Amino acid sequence: MNTECMNVFLQELSKRYPKSFLLIVHDGAPCHSKTALSIPENMMIVTLPPHSPELNPTENIWEDVREKFFQNLVFDSLDALEDRLASACNFYEQHPKIVQSITGWKWIVNY
Repeated sequence: MNTECMNVFLQELSKRYPKSFLLIVHDGAPCHSKTALSIPENMMIVTLPPHSPELNPTENIWEDVREKFFQNLVFDSLDALEDRLASACNFYEQHPKIVQSITGWKWIVNY
């Protein structure tokens, strides 16, 4: 993960959901620096306090990904792992209610 990848990710999100206002919650990783990112107009970024993974909804998504898509698996190649991760990402994109149930914490929904 680096700033260039993060910018590509933000631009792709903005393109996929142009009519939505997107709240992005992230940790304070250097590649997430607001000054280094090109934040689309339909997006707002909130930085969590340091050392607070319990506040980061992404941690819960990753836990769900590991349980549903990577439980007890060994991959023959990095490409195979990336294919599995892409399948997981597509699943969550096609099932926004699941994502909302995992990440829609009261403090986020009412922000």
